[in-house]
Amino acid sequence: LEEAAFQLQQIFRIDISIALNILGVESMRAGRSRIAYTCFKLAADRGYSKAQFNVGLCYEHGRGTEKDLEKAAFYYYQAASNSHPMAQYRYARYLLCHRAEIEWDRQKAAVTFLEQAAMAGIAEAQAYLGVFYLRGLQSKEKRGLKYLLLAANNGDAQSRYHVGVCYEKGLGVQQNLAEAMKHYQQAAAVGNRKARERLQV
Repeated sequence: LEEAAFQLQQIFRIDISIALNILGVESMRAGRSRIAYTCFKLAADRGYSKAQFNVGLCYEHGRGTEKDLEKAAFYYYQAASNSHPMAQYRYARYLLCHRAEIEWDRQKAAVTFLEQAAMAGIAEAQAYLGVFYLRGLQSKEKRGLKYLLLAANNGDAQSRYHVGVCYEKGLGVQQNLAEAMKHYQQAAAVGNRKARERLQV
């Protein structure tokens, strides 16, 4: 009986969190960002990862609360730890972009979160990893190309352009100008300016 009561409490707790998060989303759409933030925060404090991510967005962009990147990172980390792919991407970017002297452990954690987000299909994480591996201190061109191709196949025109660069310059793959042209043409077709410039060259 105690176990059944505990299970009911858990279900009720989760349902309340989902309802609060939905109320927050609807409030944000209606332009009531302060109410939205309050709803997200209540659900986030109950451990609901979608709400934790939304609180992070509120702090990052200053919606319904003051802008605070440290607090945004805190909530992104909570959601990322609960396997929220977009939070994994945002937290990793915070670690890599907003820390002047990032320690090796933090960089490793950031890359782990980016890889998890990339494997979950987040095109932004795939693109970021692709460039990260191509331009890193210890360049891993094949791995970079792998992630750029994933992002390009998810519709990211900038990544498609970078794939063209890889084929043109032989980064992570054997140089192949015909293949480079194909990728430049695909990127240019959806409006990528750099790809159009490379095609002219």
